[in-house]
Amino acid sequence: MNEATHYLDQLLFVGLPYVAFFTFFLVTIQRYRSQKFTYSSLSSQFLENQQHFWGLVPFHYGILTVVGGHIVAFLIPRELLLWNSQPLRLYVLEVSALIFGLLSVVGLGAALVRRLTVSKVKRVTSTVDWILYVLLLLQLLSGVGVAMFHPWGSSWFAASATPYLWSLLKLNPETGYVSSMPSLVQWHIVNAYVLIGFFPFTRLVHILVAPNPYLWRRPQVVRWYRPPQGA
Repeated sequence: MNEATHYLDQLLFVGLPYVAFFTFFLVTIQRYRSQKFTYSSLSSQFLENQQHFWGLVPFHYGILTVVGGHIVAFLIPRELLLWNSQPLRLYVLEVSALIFGLLSVVGLGAALVRRLTVSKVKRVTSTVDWILYVLLLLQLLSGVGVAMFHPWGSSWFAASATPYLWSLLKLNPETGYVSSMPSLVQWHIVNAYVLIGFFPFTRLVHILVAPNPYLWRRPQVVRWYRPPQGA
């Protein structure tokens, strides 16, 4: 490893994560204390509901499952590696993760098309929303790419990424775990840090204060009242 690569690794895999997490906690707390009523998903469902349903519901089911899998691999890596020691169970896990990843991509893609094609929804979409959508799309596409071109990700995540993440928490970063990973994997990790740092500025903050009952609740009916013409 040359000196330039070493400094780049220190910047991306040591400096960036600490800046991202510091920003996440500091801005999240500050925003909640000063702008509590902005902790909302700012739903545009009442402007258009059909495309909203087919975009956001698949996206949420997919992304929650994928993120949940990452958390499991982080918290109980040994148990996960034991599970993967049987080829059939490893195949089932990898295929399931890829399916839910693709489901997330399809859902987010549908949500993006909706934002671009429905004029009322496009009008209320802010610059921050567009940046968030791009970051999410890059994260999902890179994750699917990792699953397709660098298989058995659940095992090498538990064996390499988890020790690296724990080393960050212990304030003793060990970049050796990630410096030798493929470029696509490194990009996936770096983009995740950017998303974490950008998180408290976006509508995603609503997941910190409320569950997501719209995943199973009955559809809402919104009725508009307008006074008669000439009244």
